[in-house]
Amino acid sequence: MVQRRLVINADDFGFTRDVNEGIVEAHRHGILTAATLQANGAAFDDAARLALENPTLDVGCHLTLVHGYSVLDPLRAMPAGVPQLAAMIVRRQIRIYDELAAQVRRIVAAGIEPTHLDTHKHTILLPPVRDAVARIAGEFGIPWVRLPFDPAGGSLAAVPLSRRILSRTLRLLLRGHLKRALEKMRCRTTDNFIGFQITGYLVVAELVRLIHDLPAGTTELMCHPGRCGGELAQAPTRLKETRERELVALMSIEARDAVRESGVELVNYREL
Repeated sequence: MVQRRLVINADDFGFTRDVNEGIVEAHRHGILTAATLQANGAAFDDAARLALENPTLDVGCHLTLVHGYSVLDPLRAMPAGVPQLAAMIVRRQIRIYDELAAQVRRIVAAGIEPTHLDTHKHTILLPPVRDAVARIAGEFGIPWVRLPFDPAGGSLAAVPLSRRILSRTLRLLLRGHLKRALEKMRCRTTDNFIGFQITGYLVVAELVRLIHDLPAGTTELMCHPGRCGGELAQAPTRLKETRERELVALMSIEARDAVRESGVELVNYREL
């Protein structure tokens, strides 16, 4: 049988306390194996405490250059979105490496040894961000970096056509170049990634299908579980009630059965 290994990673650890609660619940009582911690998140301290209390949860860094406030300069708001970030990069108005390094240092100072890196809103697709992330990976000894491109085939009927087209276009134009660049800079990536298209659409039936259809090799499944409490309800994000649905999926008996029946091995980045 061809070996299939699956890392299930929750983004946005540290965003709000109710998101933190859901992530830990998905790990303790479900199939979640890893999370990436947002150093500029409003609930960073709560997430760092939970990470230390749950040592089997593999924690990495969710490097953030859009939304929230800077870690390097806490009074400075980050760009509102990726187009604004790109404009600031062109004008040399943002210190990308310094900001991201400060975020990793904050996580390390909290007593956490990160094993993997990813970027909020996939800003690693911007070459200056890619170069900064690769430099940080080497300097801090963090071996794994997310390569955020969905498989070429297959998608959810519920996913808008525009998002499916964007996913396939990004893969066609950028995946090969980014993979080669990261390999040249000695960063490791999983063989496969799933999560760009399904963000906001991951429910029990879809998770079961993804597990059964998992490709050979190592795969990272990106997810966004959480409890939709008062803090998340007030937070500036489109992912609210969907986090509860993802949490239900990750803790479902059906998902556990799918892992067992398909012979998929659940792992984290420390084990790869």
